Amino acid sequence: MRKFWLLFSQTVTVLLAVFFVVATLKPQWLNRPGLGNSVALIEAPASGDAGAPPPAGSFAAAAKVASAAVVSINTSKAAARNPNMDDPWFRFFFGDQGGRSEPQVGLGSGVIVSPNGYILTNNHVVEGADDIEVILNDTRKAKAKIIGTDPETDLAILKIELDKLPIIVLGSSDTLQVGDPVLAIGNPFGVGQTVTSGIVSALGRNQLGINTFENFIQTDAAINPGNSGGALVDTQGRLLGINTAIYSRSGGSMGIGFAIPVSTGKQVLESIVKDGQVTRGWIGVEPQDLVPELAETFGIKTRTGVIITGVLQNGPAAQAGILPGDVITEVAGKSVGTVTELLSAVAGLKPGVAAPLSVLRKDKKTELSVVPGTRQRPKIQR
Repeated sequence: MRKFWLLFSQTVTVLLAVFFVVATLKPQWLNRPGLGNSVALIEAPASGDAGAPPPAGSFAAAAKVASAAVVSINTSKAAARNPNMDDPWFRFFFGDQGGRSEPQVGLGSGVIVSPNGYILTNNHVVEGADDIEVILNDTRKAKAKIIGTDPETDLAILKIELDKLPIIVLGSSDTLQVGDPVLAIGNPFGVGQTVTSGIVSALGRNQLGINTFENFIQTDAAINPGNSGGALVDTQGRLLGINTAIYSRSGGSMGIGFAIPVSTGKQVLESIVKDGQVTRGWIGVEPQDLVPELAETFGIKTRTGVIITGVLQNGPAAQAGILPGDVITEVAGKSVGTVTELLSAVAGLKPGVAAPLSVLRKDKKTELSVVPGTRQRPKIQR
């Protein structure tokens, strides 16, 4: 019996050893997949194949069309000379290098809007720059010249000299609606051209204290430092606005970004290229929003419009017959309900050309004609 169990254990040991060797070296003999065999997988066809339709909801076509015309802008400002450099004692203690600060560099984006090389960007991107370099999406580089700036809208026009420039098609910012999908294209943090998507969150944002003339498109498409001056486009790749600012507590995107409408950009571009500056209308009034307290003081029943609390003597408004206590409800057929809207509407008037005003005086509607003057450009603080 003992010999039998010994023989049995030896046989089992040999069989297990043989099984292990076969399973390792020849697994196919046992119909088992091995480490060297391929695994059967099911793969979807590549969406980028020629002729294949894009995935549902893809913005690839719009991004491809618009991205070619969006550029990166690198700026530099020479080191400032310390005024104390003329003092020999200052040079004695600090040397010649102590009188100069470090050169300043900046980063932003821009949009090519004309085959002639005109680029729309933000004024704050190029303000004070001594040297401006534009880098196209196809890696070409060019030195840019500032054609003109408009600090009151924070827009600037640059020009580069290159052949076969890609240009963006201008869309209609006036027909935008809250909820429309949009893409933001720029060079955030200098990482390279980036496309983000979102929707139009609000229209006509103002009183933010960013610009003098504010009529921002608000979007939740991610906008970060370096995106300034970049493009806000629709799903066909058409330009809707110039990305300008974000609301942020950390310096990064929090889903509240602002863009200047392309209608404003077009007006600034045409004015600067034609006249060298932006010319705006001015009528010489001191307006205030029509709050209940003012309405009660002046005995006004209406709650729409902008009340005039002061009129410049011999100014365009005074010559047109506007009096303190009048409520302006329309400018050239455009309704105004806030001081910001009145300021923008008057600024859009052509100086020297008469324009109609709708005025409520003691709740009686009056039509007046005003010949606007030219709004003086603000003095730049240096």
